[in-house]
Amino acid sequence: MGLFDKCYSFERAKIAMREGLYPYFNEIEENYGTEVVIKGKRVIMTGSNNYLGLSTHPKVKEAAIEAIRRFGTTCSGSRYLNGTLSLHVELEEKLADFLGKEAALVFSTGFQTNQGTIAPLVERNEIIYCDRENHASIIEGCRLSFGTTKKFAHNDMTALEELINQDPPDANKLIVVDGVYSMSGDVANLPEIVKIKRKYDAKLMVDDAHGVGVMGKTGRGTGEHFGVQDDVDIIMGTFSKSFASLGGFIASESDVIHYIKHHSRALIFSASMTPPSVASVLASLEIIKQEPERIERLQKNAAKMRNGFKTLGFKIRENPTPIVPVFIGEEMITFKFCIELLKKGVFATPIISPAVPPDQTLIRTSYIATHTDEQLDRVLNVFADLGRAFHLI
Repeated sequence: MGLFDKCYSFERAKIAMREGLYPYFNEIEENYGTEVVIKGKRVIMTGSNNYLGLSTHPKVKEAAIEAIRRFGTTCSGSRYLNGTLSLHVELEEKLADFLGKEAALVFSTGFQTNQGTIAPLVERNEIIYCDRENHASIIEGCRLSFGTTKKFAHNDMTALEELINQDPPDANKLIVVDGVYSMSGDVANLPEIVKIKRKYDAKLMVDDAHGVGVMGKTGRGTGEHFGVQDDVDIIMGTFSKSFASLGGFIASESDVIHYIKHHSRALIFSASMTPPSVASVLASLEIIKQEPERIERLQKNAAKMRNGFKTLGFKIRENPTPIVPVFIGEEMITFKFCIELLKKGVFATPIISPAVPPDQTLIRTSYIATHTDEQLDRVLNVFADLGRAFHLI
């Protein structure tokens, strides 16, 4: 068997392409935030993580342009050597202050952030307790560490405590969860996790990629939402959602950040965040602090859509996030539904196995603070028409 034989025999996506049902890698030709242009047609975007609508904000775009004027387009090296700019340090200091932690560290991507934090932090004879629905980057970080990883059923606190209770009391333990789960919009039960963490002397890391900027009164994340921010030992986040950029960060005690900075291969052997990316985050952070009404508007939009889908008769997941999954249940129907949505002017994303169980395929919709009521009503009307046509409602 040749190395490429698996590639030649991979037919799943090709079949969908031939049947006109392939919904991925759509080319976006223009981006207006709440609307995008695909194949020359302007459609409403309900598949973006641009939660606060900052990716097209004039101040954010101007900050990126000014950073290029000052620093060029790239650092051409890693943070460890020649790739640390005054912008990186400024951002880390402001993030740490915003999140109430001693220090922060930025990475070039969110995937690298989880991978590059967990892998060096957890060594042999140390244990990671990982929610089964954690993001793939967390799973990869666990695999690369030399510690033992134990997975517990999604958001099942009894299962988590049973696992921890099996291990030696003096073992070093790390609980890792998503604050907001990206596919379902579920929120981690942080109050109960904190109780377990304290009882068993564990540390807690929360991937709040979909929480920071969204959850909590001031957008500081899931910890703020539950009033347990100080009990989260490591806050992880990304810049490709609320911060309208690209990259990721962790915030924690200064000694923890110092250690990871000198032991993370993902950080040391990767080029650093580009100047315009860093400047975009800095500008977005200031807007988040100055305009908390964006968070209120986002929550209002998400609530409108949850109520709208429920009233129509769709099966959704109740949660306090801007992620509103519409459950379909069968892969090809999910593909067909998304294709028809796009034809009717709505962009949404199909989620199938292995991201979700095979019988729980869904259309992931997510909302932006700058969506108008008129746009949201149009989305509901299109879903209503297709829901009846597909006999889902």
